[in-house]
Amino acid sequence: MRVGVTLPTFRDDDAAIEAARRVEAAGLDGVFVFDHIWPMGRNDRPALAAFPVLGAVASVTERICFGTLVARIGLRPDDVLVAQLASLARMAPGRLIAGMGTGDSKSAAENKAYGIPPGPPDERRLALLRCGRRVLDLGVPVWVGGGSLATTALAAELGPGAAVNLWAGTSSAVAGLSGRFEVTWGGPVATETAEIALGLGELATAGATWAVCAWPESLDALAEVAEMMRGPHHG
Repeated sequence: MRVGVTLPTFRDDDAAIEAARRVEAAGLDGVFVFDHIWPMGRNDRPALAAFPVLGAVASVTERICFGTLVARIGLRPDDVLVAQLASLARMAPGRLIAGMGTGDSKSAAENKAYGIPPGPPDERRLALLRCGRRVLDLGVPVWVGGGSLATTALAAELGPGAAVNLWAGTSSAVAGLSGRFEVTWGGPVATETAEIALGLGELATAGATWAVCAWPESLDALAEVAEMMRGPHHG
């Protein structure tokens, strides 16, 4: 199982870029950026836009994967979303991962505040399917933001190259899906090395191919666990 982190973008400085450099130097596998206009439920706080941050990450790193977790359908025109992802893929061939989601009631306030109607759920799912196919045709992996049976099913429709991403999903939820298609996980992790190792070990056993951890209290501790998991007993 590969291990990455979400970058600290809910602020108004360049900490995320330095964080990406640190992640690569620490030997982790990837960095990911949320696609929100403001932090969930906090319109009084800043949030850096996902695609400019990822462009900067592509320019200051050489090895790690990077991507959206997740780019929201309906926040921008579909053609613009695909074009932005295609540009990043050209900037750093083989390193982009396109996390894509339909959005939900928790993020609807962002759309409303900026006059961007999200559209009915069934239309958003169809749009994700169309965009996902176009992005897969670019050779870019697509992670579908899971959370409901309907969105999870999109990964199966997209086929090879697509995965389901479960945010804060349990290891049993991962295990329940991993027999049918690729499953990646995202969410917060513990602060102590032993507890991080236990949690990530359970996810790996359940079949997750990635664990994308919310920016950790200790990057060194997370990197230590990731290195241990690459050892002979973890494959």
